[in-house]
Amino acid sequence: MEKRKGKNYDVWFSSLFYLKAFTNEILTFADLNEKFCNDYKYYLLNAKSRRSNQTTLAQNTAHSYFNKFKATLKQAFKDGIVPFDLNGKIESIKQADTKRVFLTLEELNKLVKAECPSPLLKKASIFSALTGLRFSDVSKLKWKEIVHINGQGYFIQFQQKKTKSNEFLPIAEQAYEVLGQPKESEQRVFEGLNYSAHQNSQLIKWAMSAGIQKHLTFHSFRHTYATLQLQGGTDIYTVSKMLGHKDLKTTQIYAKIVDETKRTATTKIKLDL
Repeated sequence: MEKRKGKNYDVWFSSLFYLKAFTNEILTFADLNEKFCNDYKYYLLNAKSRRSNQTTLAQNTAHSYFNKFKATLKQAFKDGIVPFDLNGKIESIKQADTKRVFLTLEELNKLVKAECPSPLLKKASIFSALTGLRFSDVSKLKWKEIVHINGQGYFIQFQQKKTKSNEFLPIAEQAYEVLGQPKESEQRVFEGLNYSAHQNSQLIKWAMSAGIQKHLTFHSFRHTYATLQLQGGTDIYTVSKMLGHKDLKTTQIYAKIVDETKRTATTKIKLDL
């Protein structure tokens, strides 16, 4: 846990918190077996939330915490602390499908024309919708990381904050134009952009001014990018690479969304038969 930083640290901290609560803070390596792990899994699926003692942990939260526990077991085996790969014998908590809010191309164009309480947030959001970048990567992007190659166009050369993987991401000419006039190489492109709870309220006000009744978060623009790419015919493997996903299964969630929108579209033409 102590090796982690940022938002990921909070997840590890909470995972350790629930493990301590389950074991009453006393756990020996001799206690580690399949029954213990499965009992802990059941505990997480029924544990009360730290934030609200009236509700249980969401399934995806329990999934995340249990995966941290499994990762620790795997590392303990690699380091020779435990003599068997217990992690390999334990099934993860299944991840529940979550509703991903995304915008249609028509809605995105409405947002482009509408006023936002924060012009900086608007510019960053549109850039995310055109590139698929997460907030963490958009907020730390520096001008030196945007390069132009003759005959090929613009690229972003950066390290993903979440996965730590190095990326060389092509971006559209329009995405570059959104950024405005280039500045010093070490300066952040979206100088002053910081995450806050107030940010989400600004996004909702922006959506309302555009006549869009959707509960937007910044991540909605990454969802929008993925969905519009698939709807436009880009193959899922390419979209997965553009999003920086390590596992194609993560991208397949968006393919399901596209299938659902196609199914909905088939019901819009009705004849009086």
